[in-house]
Formats: sequence, C-alpha cells, structure tokens
Amino acid sequence: MTRVLPYCALWFKLLLLGFAINALLCSAAMAQEIRVQGGNPILTITAGVPGGQPIAVTNSTTSIRYRRQTGLTTKITVQTVCPGQKFNLQVVAINVTAGTPAPAVTLTTGMLATNLITNIPPRPPTNESCTLVYTASSTFAQGNSVELGDDVHTVVYTLIAQ
Repeated sequence: MTRVLPYCALWFKLLLLGFAINALLCSAAMAQEIRVQGGNPILTITAGVPGGQPIAVTNSTTSIRYRRQTGLTTKITVQTVCPGQKFNLQVVAINVTAGTPAPAVTLTTGMLATNLITNIPPRPPTNESCTLVYTASSTFAQGNSVELGDDVHTVVYTLIAQ
C-alpha cells in the first residue's frame, strides 16, 4: 500500500514590524539603538517525509543591528504576538558580533520576553549585528494553512539593561 502525503502548505508570515527600547534606560537620542533589517520573511512548508512529518524550513535573510551602550551591560529579548497561532516557530541569533547568543527560542503568542542575546558588554557605542535564523515546523496533526489559515507573527526585539 502506498501512502500519499496530503498537500501541506503552511505559511508563516513573520512581520517584523517593530522594536522596543526600554524607556527607563534610553533617552530620545538613543531611539535607534536596535534595528531589524531584511524585510518580512515568509516561510512555507510544502514537503513531507512518507510515513513521517512535514519537513521544517529555515530562513536567514533577516538581521539585527544594535549599538552597545556606554556603561551598561545589555541584552536583547524577543517575543511574539500571533493571534490563533497553529504552527511552530523558532528563532536563533547567529554570527553575533557582541554578546552571548541564547539557544533557539520557541516563539509562542503571548509569551514573555525571552533572552536572545545576553552579556552585550558596555563599550564606547559601536554598531554590532547578528543574523536571525527562523525555523518553521509543523506536524500533520496540526493541520495546514489551506484549511486553518496562515500564522502571522509580529516579532518584537527589545534592547534593555541586563
């Protein structure tokens, strides 16, 4: 008997719409200390393993530029809002030029801000960066976006004192 995999098109539209700076630590002059670059990636899962699960996909076209603060050890946190989230999404920072990257963070709607990069050392202000790698995954039991709709994430990155 041959098992036919159902069509599985799972769309993950990651809308990196904003960033936040902790207002208690940063003055108006420092309002551009963190910036997401690279646009809004779309991750689509379209393949699966016969007798197995859909194959996860990754996207690494987005990056963060951030500025070290004089006199403050800082960190970058991440959180997401995705009303009606149905599928799985993770992010990890790679090629980090200052600070210590955390292991992959699972993005779940309503989550508390979670550390993405810690121990960014205080220095004279310099521009730093990292690449963001998103991984979208699902199971056949979760369904597919043709039937359930797409997951649309608004991901927020925050630069704050550690």
